[in-house]
Amino acid sequence: MSRRRHPVPAVVAPVIDVAGGAGQHVQALRGLFPYLGQTHMRTHYSNETGTELIGSEIILCGWVQRRRDHGGVIFLDLRDREGLIQIVVDPSQEEAFALAEQVRSEYVLRVRGPLRARPAGSENPDIASGAVELQAVAIEVLNRSEPLPFPLDEDGISENLRLKYRYLDLRRPEMAGRLRLRHQVNRYLRRYLDERGFVDVETPILTRSTPEGARDYLVPSRTQPGHFFALPQSPQIFKQLLMVGGLERYYQITRCFRDEDLRADRQPEFTQVDIEASFVDEAAVMAIAEPMIRGLFRELLDVDLGDPFPRMPYAEAIRRYGVDRPDLRNPLELTELTDLARTVEFKVFRAAAELPQGRVACLRVPGGADLSRTQIDAYTEFAAIYGAKGLAWIKINALDGGSEGLQSPIVKFLPETFLQEMLQRSGAQVGDILFFGADRAKIVNETLGNLRNRVAADRGLLEGGWRAVWITDFPMFEYDDQEDRWVSTHHPFTAPQEGSLGLLQSHPEKALARAYDLVLNGNEIGGGSIRIHRREVQEQVFAALGIDPEEARDKFGFLLDALSYGAPPHGGLAFGLDRLVMLMSGADTIRDVIAFPKTQKAGCLLTDAPNRVAERQLRELGIRLRPGVLDDGQAS
Repeated sequence: MSRRRHPVPAVVAPVIDVAGGAGQHVQALRGLFPYLGQTHMRTHYSNETGTELIGSEIILCGWVQRRRDHGGVIFLDLRDREGLIQIVVDPSQEEAFALAEQVRSEYVLRVRGPLRARPAGSENPDIASGAVELQAVAIEVLNRSEPLPFPLDEDGISENLRLKYRYLDLRRPEMAGRLRLRHQVNRYLRRYLDERGFVDVETPILTRSTPEGARDYLVPSRTQPGHFFALPQSPQIFKQLLMVGGLERYYQITRCFRDEDLRADRQPEFTQVDIEASFVDEAAVMAIAEPMIRGLFRELLDVDLGDPFPRMPYAEAIRRYGVDRPDLRNPLELTELTDLARTVEFKVFRAAAELPQGRVACLRVPGGADLSRTQIDAYTEFAAIYGAKGLAWIKINALDGGSEGLQSPIVKFLPETFLQEMLQRSGAQVGDILFFGADRAKIVNETLGNLRNRVAADRGLLEGGWRAVWITDFPMFEYDDQEDRWVSTHHPFTAPQEGSLGLLQSHPEKALARAYDLVLNGNEIGGGSIRIHRREVQEQVFAALGIDPEEARDKFGFLLDALSYGAPPHGGLAFGLDRLVMLMSGADTIRDVIAFPKTQKAGCLLTDAPNRVAERQLRELGIRLRPGVLDDGQAS
């Protein structure tokens, strides 16, 4: 990002000690050089050295990117946070030249001298300072550097090595650029919300454990032995209490913690842009959030996301795409075949179709008949990740020959009526391939939904640009097979839709929530809901989740009490800041947009955390480790 350049006199005054009585002169210098308010050691950053400063003496600070000795003249590429500039050290400047001969990569220097134009033909249009160079009159070595464990200007460096020496990794321009973008995103969001009357309020980090879908990080209390705090998975309950408190409009850019299995877009500690408002419905919340995201992309990336964002019910997203976060750049869609499958003798299809929650569907891949058996086997292995027992397929070689024009081991088990209806529904053409899913709906949806994304990426089917969509009308509950009970699709404080209140006990699978997610290019960047603001409704939802009144009182008594004292209708949403910046920056993982992230095993290679603690600390907390917890069964 370019900065406004500031004129300087031909000779820069030396550094002045304010405490020595020269404060007025320093204030005058600050008028000429705004950055002197931060540091008196430099007059400019590298990208502020334009041709209008040619002939002026300036001072630069930074790291040596590289050193080149060209037959007696030494060239140094000096790097600061804004970019690079070329330093020329001539033998006529004896002291500076002697130091330049000793300088190596990543030495920290302060360099003074006049700025001059580069010789004709040697300009570098790829950097902001490419038309000029600094002729060194004086060089000060502020610090030396040992040889680095990895080069900063090469790709393909092991991520573990980068994380171990993260402070070096952050010197790379792409990493510094991502942190700067993150700062700009934060700044924009704060300004947007401030201008609309939202109040930034901090909520507790040490709180109590509540069921929000993942394991809590627990913190033992020394002052109350046997009791534990939990780090917040979100500020959910506290932001609702702020609405009860009459704040009406709240936001917070806050840290959240979840002890869950990690992947490329998850971290045990992450940052959330939390927004809540009173006297709003779904449309009002979307009217706050949608222009915010649209403006963010327009201001920082010069990208138009379109107005308005389309809205799609959850049921439609699952039916067409298999997932509730569809990438609308992907033209592939699923075709429903469950009703047809009930009429065939092929056991794989019929048994799935007759399951209470079964589904049979296919995914059409245009031109996919050219896939080799090796490629199909690879997709079969991919499908197994999501619980599929196999991946049936049919290649379309001709449309007018009935089953004779279709190629697949399963064609002989399917009647002509099924095959013709299948071709018509899917819109299959000669040269296409159909992939099938037949199992419980959850497995079919996850398998074909993720296969859809994998195939589109492999075959270059994704359209360019950005596609946003609101997903609405989520189910209130989903069934957890492992726990054999209904659980909240979002969280237990989400309000049911008006027509679903009577279904909470009788038909929980049919109850719909006043919930909504914002999806961008197949990534859920934000989600929220209208909250329950009446105590009796909250108690009914707890009952539907199998939380009896005693447990509800024990875990949520303070919330139930608050809802009894005139809680207003309220709702909101939260955006995952890390994921949002990851998408905007083009990074592959959120680890690349967090200054000091954890590994996929939730560890910090830089500080070697988590680590063992002294036995004395455990005793203070009333904790004793069971034998076998550590390798030697002892705390160190």
